[in-house]
Amino acid sequence: MIRSYYAPTGGHPPQTDLLTGRAVFTEAYAVIPKGVMRDIVTSCLPFWERTRAWIIARPLSGFAETFSQYIMEIQPGGGSERPELDPEAEGVIFVVEGELTVELGGMTHRMEPGGYAFLPPASRWNVRNEGSAPVRFHWIRKAYEAVDGIAVPEAFFVNEKDIAPTAMPDTEGKWATTRFVDPQDVRHDMHVTIVTFEPGAVIPFAETHVMEHGLYVLEGKAVYRLNQDWVEVEAGDFMWLRAFCPQACYAGGPGRFRYLLYKDVNRHAALRPFWRRTGE
Repeated sequence: MIRSYYAPTGGHPPQTDLLTGRAVFTEAYAVIPKGVMRDIVTSCLPFWERTRAWIIARPLSGFAETFSQYIMEIQPGGGSERPELDPEAEGVIFVVEGELTVELGGMTHRMEPGGYAFLPPASRWNVRNEGSAPVRFHWIRKAYEAVDGIAVPEAFFVNEKDIAPTAMPDTEGKWATTRFVDPQDVRHDMHVTIVTFEPGAVIPFAETHVMEHGLYVLEGKAVYRLNQDWVEVEAGDFMWLRAFCPQACYAGGPGRFRYLLYKDVNRHAALRPFWRRTGE
């Protein structure tokens, strides 16, 4: 299987371009199309060198509240010795372009496109671009919800190409999910997966559930139902969904439709406001 991973490169459109686009923010979902991921909306981050970030999701009260998602771009020679400043944050890195070097626990890991890393909270890791071209990757961060009596999951590094997708029942393999952790492993409180639809495949009902979502389209195009709207999306677009936003999909082709998916899982629903849970 040949896999494709779209990565933004920034730049700016010419003054002659029309302003009409597909970006939308509603009470239930947002669509951030690839055409708005330009130089002007990037940020620098503390202790990161020769690096910029497109911050495409962050905890937002009354919307999606559990995670942040960045698209990171590191130029050759750049990186960070202090990438994560929050000791309670867990992270997932997914490489879409170039080669990334990550050091963790005295071990060096070289990640290529399709490479996936899980980084537990309080991990001491650093990251560098030791190559001759920019490296681009997704960095998904979440405050880990520790549970007394359940161990924190350990770090691991894998590549998508080494994991067989799991087909959804009764779909003849036309709708499948590449899972990087066992769904039954309750040590994990978030899943980051890759969902693949063959041309013509559908989600044949409006999924409506408590999990929040970030969906970054890696490859192809589709029509996606978000709340009451059908929205066209393509490689490079990002969909950001709050809890209980109905969703469905029709992958019309001509090629596969694939996206990187975040969702929060395996924990009780919090019954008290965040400030009361933290004792502030």
